[in-house]
Amino acid sequence: MDFRKIAALVVLVFLVAACGVSVSTGGNGGGAPETVLESVESSTTSQPATTQTTIAAVEEAFPVTVAAGNGEVTIESRPQAIISLSPTATEMLFAVGAGSQVVAVDEYSTYPADAPITDLSGWIPNIEAIISYGPDLVVVSNDIDDIVANLETLRIQVLVMPAVSTIEGTFEQMEQLGAAVGRLAEATRATGELRHELDSLLSSLENVGATLTYYHELDPNFFSVTSSTFIGGVYHELGLVNIADPADIDGFGYPQLSVEFIVDADPDLIFVTDCCGESIDTISARPGWGSISAVQTGSIIVVDDDIASRWGPRTIEYLEAVADAIATLAVAGG
Repeated sequence: MDFRKIAALVVLVFLVAACGVSVSTGGNGGGAPETVLESVESSTTSQPATTQTTIAAVEEAFPVTVAAGNGEVTIESRPQAIISLSPTATEMLFAVGAGSQVVAVDEYSTYPADAPITDLSGWIPNIEAIISYGPDLVVVSNDIDDIVANLETLRIQVLVMPAVSTIEGTFEQMEQLGAAVGRLAEATRATGELRHELDSLLSSLENVGATLTYYHELDPNFFSVTSSTFIGGVYHELGLVNIADPADIDGFGYPQLSVEFIVDADPDLIFVTDCCGESIDTISARPGWGSISAVQTGSIIVVDDDIASRWGPRTIEYLEAVADAIATLAVAGG
């Protein structure tokens, strides 16, 4: 795995900041006043009946305008043939109940299991292959090879849903996408449940991780992440201190560390993804790593690469796994 090439592509995704939810809807009748929904906030799974009625009315009213990575996009009618070229967008679409509207997803959209996976690529988009599915909406994570302009020339609407750097950004993007596909009520319910789970999880920890340091390894070449990335932001929510932050001199977000740097930083926790065959045994057996606190206490956690790298609805699962590791270490420490 040549992470340097992948990192160059990944950084393109993270260069575009996530937008807040901003939805405008107008009736089909000429001169009808527009209804504007600037934001949707929900901290619980239940909402007042009036709020639910308002949301339901909004999602039935097209055209709808949403703020995306490619600016304000107006969608004239509810999309019936959606293509997702972003694994994260695929997970979000199914989470907000739009799975039946999705006709094709890219080769890396491996979740959920019933997603209509194809050989379409989000990294090397093939316009001819995309239009063969007859989409009325294509969702991408970034504008590679001018895919937005090329598809818009063919009168196919495109939503750019870029990577976010916070968990709240994930919830907002789910609501954006839900509004765009006529599933705003479902999206709001889903994010309300996720917010509730997040609040409960953070409350249960009570800052137990505030004094713990960590190293997140992306691959065996010691590429890591900083707190400015989505993965780093997840750890920050739990109060962990990132040893890679001081090493990111150019602000890239994905510095390559040295063995000496990692050993000297002496992290309390080590996280490795399951992409490259690493395990507690292989990490512990590395020359010179025996003195690291995380190795001595066995605090080496192998995480699902897909869940860790996608800013989608399964982020809570990732947080729970990390929280379990923190809680276990806290108990062991006394």
